[in-house]
Amino acid sequence: MTDLLIPQLTGALDADAAVLASYAGRAAQRFAVLPAKPERDEGQQAEATALHAEGRALRRAFLRRHARAVYAAVTEEHTAHVSLAELSAAAAVRFVGLVPTQAQLERERQFLQRDKEALEIDQGELLHAWFALPDVGADLIERMRLPTAKAVALLPELQQHDRLRIGPVELERRGDGGYLTFHNLSCLNAEDDALIDAFETAVDLVLLDERIKVGVLRGGVMDHERYRGRRVFSAGINLRHLSAGQISYLDFLLRRELGYINKMAHGLSAAGAEAGAVEKPWIAAVDSFAIGGGAQILLVCDRVIAEQGAYFSLPAAKEGIVPGLANLRLPRLVGARMAGQIILDGRRVSSTETDGRLLFDEVVHPAEMDAAIEQAVERFSAAAVIANRRMLRLLQEPAEALRSYFAQFALEQAQRIYSADVLAKVARV
Repeated sequence: MTDLLIPQLTGALDADAAVLASYAGRAAQRFAVLPAKPERDEGQQAEATALHAEGRALRRAFLRRHARAVYAAVTEEHTAHVSLAELSAAAAVRFVGLVPTQAQLERERQFLQRDKEALEIDQGELLHAWFALPDVGADLIERMRLPTAKAVALLPELQQHDRLRIGPVELERRGDGGYLTFHNLSCLNAEDDALIDAFETAVDLVLLDERIKVGVLRGGVMDHERYRGRRVFSAGINLRHLSAGQISYLDFLLRRELGYINKMAHGLSAAGAEAGAVEKPWIAAVDSFAIGGGAQILLVCDRVIAEQGAYFSLPAAKEGIVPGLANLRLPRLVGARMAGQIILDGRRVSSTETDGRLLFDEVVHPAEMDAAIEQAVERFSAAAVIANRRMLRLLQEPAEALRSYFAQFALEQAQRIYSADVLAKVARV
């Protein structure tokens, strides 16, 4: 332990906020005299670890008393889409010492993952506390399903030209279909912060464009040496970026789940919309493989078409992180036993094996993929599809189950990306 005694909280918001800020200031002074993490000796690192532990104990005590008030303070005037990063930044300003500031996070991003102070864990503690409150958690999920300002601004351009390039994602409207093609080519469509941002914008646009009835996801043609000239759906999280400290907890790991994946599953929020929530069916065309995050996307799609020999894999246990909401969604598709084999033991499921039918609705020769996609778009454009899709979701993924899962996931994932085993693994990538 350090000689910074953990102060007592009173239960009054403003008084406790002052106590937290005072303690954070004194802790910052202690950190200021310590060298950066890679240069610390054993004693210096022990002091840093103790400071982090004491600070988190105080922050947890503060959140147990004031999580609802903190949420009210940072969301009071927001009626449009506000990102998780923006909410966290607002909390850092209003309640000094509760979560890292933007400046602190930018400094952290200059380090390898193993050399960071793990300040993002404090963001995980905040989200855990928010999601643990049923009304707050439900409101947060609803807010994250609002369309982004970027998508709203780009909608007229899509409607005029029927085609957009948003970073590594290409969006094209053809007939009733909105076709999203991923082009993170050199890394086999591995996911990074830039792809997540572009993906959410593109999903929003598909849902906002009233001419589009069905969304279609497919990987582009690779220029990677091993797969040059072939399409690949997704290689999952970019582990090199994670090792380099360039995978954001909020803007990647949490945003993808609360943002575009949840929008695909449940549609855009009904908040402020006269016609209610906007949702559409989604078709995934899997060439080569869907690994990790790519496999997670398939779990919210209404039809999955795979080429012969394509496979599904969730190497979460091997990588050391939680595979998004796969733990919630996969068992209903394949059963608890097979879900455990895939998530805990790394089982790979091929489209050509018998169990593959539980994950892939249709398996075709590569030359037949385009035709199979077009036929599926035509079928899923039927008027009654959305209503029946909505009714299926009510049973499969009720709102309370989603909120409860997010409460634990937010904290577990923040802790896992800084755990000793994950840091050791990604350091070898």
